[in-house]
Amino acid sequence: MTPADPMGELDPVIHAQARLRVVAILSTLAEGDFITFPSLQGLLRMTAGNLSVHLRKLEDAEYITIVKTHEGRTPSTLISLTYRGRAAFEAYTAALRRLLDSVESNFPRPEQEHRTG
Repeated sequence: MTPADPMGELDPVIHAQARLRVVAILSTLAEGDFITFPSLQGLLRMTAGNLSVHLRKLEDAEYITIVKTHEGRTPSTLISLTYRGRAAFEAYTAALRRLLDSVESNFPRPEQEHRTG
């Protein structure tokens, strides 16, 4: 989506509802901070399998970093938004705002129908 074409496409990697929710939550973390997989899963109320599929797509796009580590003997998966992911999310939200602004300014709201009983 460009300023000249406010009705252009939104980033399809982010646009899927589940991935949009993931990136929105990760964008609230400070740069370089991580969230654990179980914490993210709990916030999103997604199954582990479903979340894993969406995380893989975001990782393939280099929008997130996944670090697998151990705390003692317990495995831990940490997820963070990359610089590229943060930039993509900012571009996505800016594009969405332009789209909404364009619709509001170029397509007047239809008159409300008033029905009498």
